[in-house]
Amino acid sequence: MERDLKVEIYVGTACGYCTRALRLLDTKNIAYRKIDITMNSGLRADMRCRTGGRQTVPQIFINNKHIGDCEELVRLENAGHLDSLLSLS
Repeated sequence: MERDLKVEIYVGTACGYCTRALRLLDTKNIAYRKIDITMNSGLRADMRCRTGGRQTVPQIFINNKHIGDCEELVRLENAGHLDSLLSLS
């Protein structure tokens, strides 16, 4: 089944929250674009612009909709809403 799904996640080096968010997406077998902003001020500025000023990582987007950080991703999963956002249900 083909899905038009675009998942992007801004991450940083040695970030436990980033690792947790990536693991959750991996358990869903979802392809995602990982954007490492550690040493790239331009990508960091893009992230801040897209998130309305947030500076922490990870920041997650699904189909260009800002989902938020790791805690917000986990909250969606625990509430049973993540699969529908990822077109899995």
